[in-house]
Amino acid sequence: MLGCKPIVNEFAFYPDNVNVIPENNLPNGIQEITINTDDNVELISLFLPSTESKKLLIYFHGNAGNIYHRIPSLLQIHNTGVSVIGVSYRGYGKSEGDPSEEGIYLDGEAIYQHAVERMGFSKENIILFGRSIGTAVAINIAQNKQLRGIILVTPLTSGSDLAKAIGLGAVASLAEGSFNNITKVENIKSPLLVIHGTSDRIIPYSMGREIFDRANVKKEFVKIDGANHNNLHDDYKQKYWPPILRFINNV
Repeated sequence: MLGCKPIVNEFAFYPDNVNVIPENNLPNGIQEITINTDDNVELISLFLPSTESKKLLIYFHGNAGNIYHRIPSLLQIHNTGVSVIGVSYRGYGKSEGDPSEEGIYLDGEAIYQHAVERMGFSKENIILFGRSIGTAVAINIAQNKQLRGIILVTPLTSGSDLAKAIGLGAVASLAEGSFNNITKVENIKSPLLVIHGTSDRIIPYSMGREIFDRANVKKEFVKIDGANHNNLHDDYKQKYWPPILRFINNV
């Protein structure tokens, strides 16, 4: 099975390490932070500090592009008054290395530990936000921790389920056991918000619903009728952003 991992990673990750923004051209209030993982990979992520709240939201983006493409979303979240870290996985943006499932879990854990141990945020004040494949990182970290909250946007149940759903039957058998959100979500201990569009053609709506149903915590599900995978925050922003901002403020 180990030999299958490179094939699964090839289908799972589409990093962009070219279209980045020089640090001195970043919007005011955004800075780059450098963090080293346990396997000695240097990550360069984005930090939006705030003095208005003790809360920190850690944002894990999807499998394509890079964190610089998510700056509008980071700014929208930052407007609630919380501090924000936008995570740049290995191989994405200005971060070193090559992405893999195990690697992005190490990246997420390194960012989380840095936030607690070096930046002084308590785990009880940390909100994890996962989008698409980023939900796998958020859920992996959140297991058996009492965090402030977890936001999952378009979560997948597992890598093999997703491969089957999009017609990659051969890859499905190779992906068995990968990105296993459906089992891990039963181990989360924190308040949960799940958002999914009914017309999602990349990660089916039914997967978001199943993830939500498996979680045994205080939880809320937001169904956005007609929304696809990549148009939630723009074309459906009036339905997408209010529950997110409300959750951040109230959790």
